[in-house]
Amino acid sequence: MYLLENGAPHVYLDVGATFAPEFFSGRGLGQGFGFATFHPEFRKNGTFYTVHTELASATAKTPDLTPQPGTLYHGIVTEWTADDPSAGTFQGSRREILRLGFAGQIHGIQQIDFNPTAKRGDRDYGLLYVAVGDGGTGVRNDEPQNLALPHGKIFRIDPRAGNSANGRYGIPADNPFVGRPGALGEIYAYGMRDPHRFSWDPAGRHRMFLGHIGEKSVESVYEVRAGANFGWSEREGSFVFDKATSNPCERLRPLPADDEKYGYTYPVAAYDHNPPPGWNCTSDVGRGISGGFVYRGHKAPELRGKYLFGDIVTGRIFYTAEREMRIGAERAPIHELMVYDRTGKRVTMRDLAGDARIDFRFGRDTAGELYILSKANGKIWKVTGTRWFAGCDAGRTRVTNVTRAEDWAPVTPAKWRFPGKEVVLAEAGQSRPGPRRPFEYAVLSAGPKFGSVRFDGEVRLDTPVEITNRDVIVVFGYQSDTQFYYAHLSTDNTIYPHNGIFAVNNADRVRIEDQWDEVRSRGARPAVTDTQWHRIRVKHCADSGEIAVYVDGAKSPLMTAVDTTFTSGRVGFGSFDNIGRLRGLKVTGTRVATPTVASAPLPARKRRRSILRL
Repeated sequence: MYLLENGAPHVYLDVGATFAPEFFSGRGLGQGFGFATFHPEFRKNGTFYTVHTELASATAKTPDLTPQPGTLYHGIVTEWTADDPSAGTFQGSRREILRLGFAGQIHGIQQIDFNPTAKRGDRDYGLLYVAVGDGGTGVRNDEPQNLALPHGKIFRIDPRAGNSANGRYGIPADNPFVGRPGALGEIYAYGMRDPHRFSWDPAGRHRMFLGHIGEKSVESVYEVRAGANFGWSEREGSFVFDKATSNPCERLRPLPADDEKYGYTYPVAAYDHNPPPGWNCTSDVGRGISGGFVYRGHKAPELRGKYLFGDIVTGRIFYTAEREMRIGAERAPIHELMVYDRTGKRVTMRDLAGDARIDFRFGRDTAGELYILSKANGKIWKVTGTRWFAGCDAGRTRVTNVTRAEDWAPVTPAKWRFPGKEVVLAEAGQSRPGPRRPFEYAVLSAGPKFGSVRFDGEVRLDTPVEITNRDVIVVFGYQSDTQFYYAHLSTDNTIYPHNGIFAVNNADRVRIEDQWDEVRSRGARPAVTDTQWHRIRVKHCADSGEIAVYVDGAKSPLMTAVDTTFTSGRVGFGSFDNIGRLRGLKVTGTRVATPTVASAPLPARKRRRSILRL
């Protein structure tokens, strides 16, 4: 256990050496010294608590509560009392509070913590919450549903009292199962596989949220309330978990019509593992949620009221709005944050950690500011602010009311109509010689050539919905018929050419946006799935190369990309081989002083993201 002073660590307490030779950390994955938390009156009483692991065969001690059959490891909660709470190294005493037995090396005692929002006199003040996993003993583990056993539960205990069975801690009288025959009074909530990290919202109703690691498919965020049952191993996330089936690919099933009678509590937010094609439904895809915090600090105001969390393995950072996380309602939308270093360079947590597996955690200081650490390289980063992706000032030059034929330069003029308030692609385009690129589009020839630019308008796909591969495109950064960017807005997000951001640079178009998953052959959600009008905004920042595509007024972009191939150009509208229309176009940008010189051949007549910064 280290104390950091001015960024330099020194050992405060050597937990491993204290409990040697019983102390065990050789297998990783939840072994060793796991967690530490301080009593709310530490400055006065010097008391704090830790979790560590011991090899069952190396100790003569026995678990306090019913252990799992074939117990191999013990998880221990220890109370430490410092003689001088202000000292830079620990000197004092310790006593064991709780010892539990686990048959597996994973999913032991995870986080322990005090509710930081509880004040002196509150019923929660000074009570210790203990997250106990299911021991990782397999999908047919029924212990999380058994209230007589400690595994797969969150405990709520009073470490300063002594009315428990072992006499070393107390059981609060208002715990939900106190007095129920056959139930452990320590239990606050149950039905968990791996209750990894929990926290309380510093504001509002001070709700408690838990990041819960799933089996093979679902990572979940729960609101934790007294007596709640999260369903494991009868449920995984909001699905039935069928333990009896012999086919592991059929374990997840829809909830039954009479599900309410079971009284399960389901996630307020969740994401799936997105396995690759051909996955055998048994191997580990490499996903695991790292629970975080509702941010109420001041250095990153755009994140206020957002619950930040991430994925332990990939290092992806997510958020969802606290006000949208409601039990019994639709799951809250999840958004991904980008990461920038102090120089303004966009990076990933894998870049910062120097490893494909991040093993990262969130932290929070007394001011509510956020920290991220990685076990991959032992570094801690502080979140110092936020910025909007593609948040540049596009410019002050504006072009509007451009629906006349002379305002546009189509590839094939005969296929276009200009009825007054719309620009209409009335006939589908056809493949043309040269690199693979959109078949038919019209470039806006009115107005100047732009550097940074924002395209705002409404588009409609007139091709019937029964036809597959429907699309319209927005062109920007246009230099010539073989050099430009385009945003492809499609009903299909499962094949490479559709629903993405592309660059054509004297070669076949190349997909450049962040959302495309090559392994799964899946991109951002389909942008246009009907024949209704949809508001579209495309923002291109010339200096940074950041590109963002928004649909129907969403605050978060549907697609994002960073590319600096083209730093200026014109905008346009079209499709590959469908028909559609554009109205209400407004182009805002920075005028490029040099005149536009289009490379031959012209396509027509020669007329005139919230961002996290570390």
